[in-house]
Amino acid sequence: MGAKAVTVTSGKGGVGKTTATANLGIALARMNKRVVLIDADIGLRNLDVVMGLENRIVYDLVDVVEGRCQLRQAMIKHKQFPDLFLIPAAQTRDKTAVSPADMIQLTDKMRGEFDYIIIDSPAGIERGFRNAVAPADEVLIVTNPEVSAVRDADRIIGLLEANNKGPGKLILNRVKPEMVRKGDMLSAADVTDILAIKLIGVVPEDPTVIPASNSGVPVILNENSRAGLAFRNIARRLNGENVPFMQMTEETGFFQKIARRFTGGSNGQ
Repeated sequence: MGAKAVTVTSGKGGVGKTTATANLGIALARMNKRVVLIDADIGLRNLDVVMGLENRIVYDLVDVVEGRCQLRQAMIKHKQFPDLFLIPAAQTRDKTAVSPADMIQLTDKMRGEFDYIIIDSPAGIERGFRNAVAPADEVLIVTNPEVSAVRDADRIIGLLEANNKGPGKLILNRVKPEMVRKGDMLSAADVTDILAIKLIGVVPEDPTVIPASNSGVPVILNENSRAGLAFRNIARRLNGENVPFMQMTEETGFFQKIARRFTGGSNGQ
């Protein structure tokens, strides 16, 4: 069948979608998968910065679509992982420069060469979102445990189902277990009950994430990072493994109990 195309999206901006895309791409590459990441956020590209590849851009996604370069010329090889590539977004164009049909054609050209095509969608529900989900075989929806972010994620789920791309799988990002215990933050159970989709991972709030993204060395490369471990586990689940959800807190095992609830047993993040 060739590569699986996975779109990472969200309704609300700032929930960690690009961070998730970068870390999942590297996690899959570390599993010896051939991976290409596509930044579909035309005009507001950031994936290249998070990946530490911003100084190596020559051509971009729009250059490929408009025929100014060959597909391979726009693919930037990661310095550490030879089977990991990035196709950056154009920074000086807008999202109308690419159509959903263009994205389908582009991904179809790469399916025979890669195991995974991971597409970083712009936030929101407009043209950029439609471009990003058009070629998707699977959609991962990133949200935070906040009412506004969850409401926007619910809107995305509805749009995915209307376009036969749903319901998608949920990544709950930036969870603070101590706030959940106090009732000051939605729990994974709360969010999953509201959205009614499968949970593929819970990523804890981690102070190492922002410095890692700023330095172009995604947090997954930090073996001591709890967020990095969560992203590694999500990548394994995406690859079909049955991975137990890690215990979020040593004291209570709260999220482990939640994981068992949603997976019907001891395996499930």
